[in-house]
Amino acid sequence: MKTKVLLSFILFIFLGVTVSRASERYPKREFRGAWIQCVNGQFQGIPTEKMQKMLISQLDNLRQAGINAVIFQVRAEADALYRSPYEPWSRFLTGVQGKAPSPAWDPLAFMVEECHKRGMELHAWINPYRAKTKGTTALSPLHPYKKHPEWFVSYGGQLYFDPGLPESRHYICKIVRDIVNRYDIDAIHMDDYFYPYPVPGESFPDDLSFAAYGRGFIHRDDWRRDNVNILIKELHEAVREVKPWVKFGVSPFGIYRNQKSDPNGSRTRGLQNYDDLYADVLLWVNNGWVDYNIPQVYWEIGHAAADYDTLVRWWAKNAAARPLYIGQDVGRTVAAADLQNPSQSQIPAKFSLQRSLPTISGSCLWYAAAVVENKGRYRDMLVNKYHKYPALPPTSPFIDDKAPGKVRKVKPVWTEDGYILFWTAPKAKTEMDRAVQYVVYRFDRKEKVNLNDPSHIVAVTRDTYYKLPYEDGRTKYRYVVTALDRLHNESKSVSKKVKL
Repeated sequence: MKTKVLLSFILFIFLGVTVSRASERYPKREFRGAWIQCVNGQFQGIPTEKMQKMLISQLDNLRQAGINAVIFQVRAEADALYRSPYEPWSRFLTGVQGKAPSPAWDPLAFMVEECHKRGMELHAWINPYRAKTKGTTALSPLHPYKKHPEWFVSYGGQLYFDPGLPESRHYICKIVRDIVNRYDIDAIHMDDYFYPYPVPGESFPDDLSFAAYGRGFIHRDDWRRDNVNILIKELHEAVREVKPWVKFGVSPFGIYRNQKSDPNGSRTRGLQNYDDLYADVLLWVNNGWVDYNIPQVYWEIGHAAADYDTLVRWWAKNAAARPLYIGQDVGRTVAAADLQNPSQSQIPAKFSLQRSLPTISGSCLWYAAAVVENKGRYRDMLVNKYHKYPALPPTSPFIDDKAPGKVRKVKPVWTEDGYILFWTAPKAKTEMDRAVQYVVYRFDRKEKVNLNDPSHIVAVTRDTYYKLPYEDGRTKYRYVVTALDRLHNESKSVSKKVKL
């Protein structure tokens, strides 16, 4: 008898450790993003139907690879891949700036709907200051430069809003308010282009705005940083005012400052956010002006000037006041050999490091097509190992930490379409409380319900039903359903035993 009790106790401990390790190895909460860019011309001049099919194919592929957030570029040069009342259609969509797509459609509205169908977030990615890239030969009459040329400066063969002008900030905030107001997006996203990357031998031409709006600053670098700080703060406030559940995130260059410039900087030797792009990212994070931060740590482990390991640990230590995800370069990762095992790429080492640091809550992949194309078997590694099970995006308790109510009336029903598990949405008093998604878990009859183990998630859906995989009607399973609000707070669970 004592032997049986001892064996049962050992088995209990073993199962508990196994579940714990599974939860650690496969986190239930993790940001798994991918950037879909337009500036590489992948959509330029493509017929509407063909582009829609391309996007659907990419989204299906990304979803199967475990991606739960798509960052879609919608404003590259004061233009629009959406129906904007203020800015012209992008040449990166139709080939000619100002030319509307035909037949008419709205790529941003399309992507919001298609991402949400697949249980994925959609982050609308804008470039705030850049107004003309080198490849743009003609500006549309609707372009803001045509109406207010005094707001812009030319630098490095490109056109930029002058960050020193209050008019520039007010206009950019107006654009963001419009997007947030009219589209059911999950976030506004800005990448690493704040003040432009320095052009050797050329000074940024802001003498006039510094003279007019210097605000008492003696050093122009401090003034430039303050210009960007004001914009970030005002954009964050603008998003909150329109829809308090929409997040505002940034994806800065991978180095904040080198130790040569600041003793608290990283042991690196490269271009710096603070000094060269005038982006004081830590100030934004520590003041709560951004809701997430994705530094672009695109280098390899062992890089002489910007070692990936060094930088990831630096960000994890210094930028934890808001959710931190790591921007990964798929191509460079698969091209670099592991320092300990040269026969494999650096995928395992990078994932191991990322998941070992508790202040890092996920990653974002540059770029989505590289994942879809399975460069260096990166996608295979996601499907078979690192994203083997689904993950819910991290919560944002600094915005809202109240979970929605429980689902109601959970019931399996035979229909002409098969055996369906139905439920009713919980009641909600406000939009912040409303359930927008549901998580369906499945457990064996005698298995302990553990909602922290993502291997039991069978669906993350916006539907209020789930088609059950009917077998022979002899095996009993327990299905558990929870509700998620817009910020992924999860309700208490409701379960139902079903014979399949």
